[in-house]
Amino acid sequence: MENRIVIIGAGPCGLGAAYRLQELGYTNWQIYERNNYVGGLSASFKDDVGFTWDIGGHVLFSHFEYFDRLIEKLLKNDYKEHERRAYIRIMDRWVPYPFQNNIRYLPVQQAWECLLGLLGTNPREVGNFREWIMARFGKGIAKYFMSPHNEKIWSHPLEEMSYNWIGERVSVVNVRRILANCLLRRDDISWGPNNMFRFPRVGGTGEIFRRLLAYVKERLVLSADVARIDVNRKELALTNGTKVSYDVLINTMPLDRFVTLAALEELSKAAGQLKHNSVLIVGLGFKRSASSDKCWVYFPENNSPFYRMTYFSNYSPGNVPSSDYTSLMCETAYSESKPYKKDSVIEDTIAGLINTGIIAAEDKKYIVSKYLIEADYAYPIPTLERDSALGLIQPFLKEKDVYSCGRFGAWKYEAGNMDHCLMQGKEAVDEILGATE
Repeated sequence: MENRIVIIGAGPCGLGAAYRLQELGYTNWQIYERNNYVGGLSASFKDDVGFTWDIGGHVLFSHFEYFDRLIEKLLKNDYKEHERRAYIRIMDRWVPYPFQNNIRYLPVQQAWECLLGLLGTNPREVGNFREWIMARFGKGIAKYFMSPHNEKIWSHPLEEMSYNWIGERVSVVNVRRILANCLLRRDDISWGPNNMFRFPRVGGTGEIFRRLLAYVKERLVLSADVARIDVNRKELALTNGTKVSYDVLINTMPLDRFVTLAALEELSKAAGQLKHNSVLIVGLGFKRSASSDKCWVYFPENNSPFYRMTYFSNYSPGNVPSSDYTSLMCETAYSESKPYKKDSVIEDTIAGLINTGIIAAEDKKYIVSKYLIEADYAYPIPTLERDSALGLIQPFLKEKDVYSCGRFGAWKYEAGNMDHCLMQGKEAVDEILGATE
């Protein structure tokens, strides 16, 4: 008799697991989603004016052939392809991304400080992320961009974060290359895995998972929130009173919430060491045509609350009601270490756009849509304690036939992209069933 496999969460990871089960012809499974929609942090929403909004600045790129094949199957040719045009807005000027490769755009004094810092770098042993920044980039780049921008994103003390998550997330420096960029007045913008990316023509990022829904909807239950988990009896209790039994559980809900709902007191201390931030996404729709060809912009300075802004209407004309409209999407992070007064975020965002020169004060009259999304769990923070906490929690759960994966189920930011998460769901199923390609 087939084991009953239950999946908690219909985000990229949970849907990836469900799709793989369907692909393999396995029939004894069910997926439960607390929301009345699928996609998790990769969902999209359409407002009353006709603007589409994502939960942050998602772009579609991949490290995996399986993911690429699935995207082609789902979207076919219904996507736009873009060459990344990303910038940093700093000192009232535009610096191409990555910042450290393009410091020639800074005022002379600040560019000189950054170069001096680079020349004095020492790849020594370091103990935390803040020390890593100083050792790899020097005082100038740390002062003007790397430290303030990361403080804005993570909303967590950098000295309490590790650095072993970085990998391809941060472009490390080549001093000779940067010096040549300065002297030869050369742009250096091609770094990174998302230099080329795709985006659905209609429906935002969430369109991918709405199309994936067709393959799994017969075994999907929406608006099904988990109230309690008994890992010994292998049973879930939903908030509506329904009891759900399983043999194997694939969990994608945040790991700290899982430990709490399962009343695993032996893991409560470790779960308490897992930290996350939250992000407020403000979408602003303007009744005017686009005035920039940029993709997204980073903001390290304190003259705006947001750390990133996306020219969302540039991703696809389907994101706006017509070509007469433009949409901007801004992300502001906060956490228990750095609280934020949420009720003012829309007006703070508009003020930040004016302060940084993205819009003029008189442009406010063109705003026809204001849309707010709150992502309570946005970034799993790679704290110094994270790996030891996961080293206790994950083996314990695996012994109980619980496979916890995905952005917050695995709690690893470095493996938290859309493609990573979907593949974690697929790989969990392969491990459970002993499947191979």
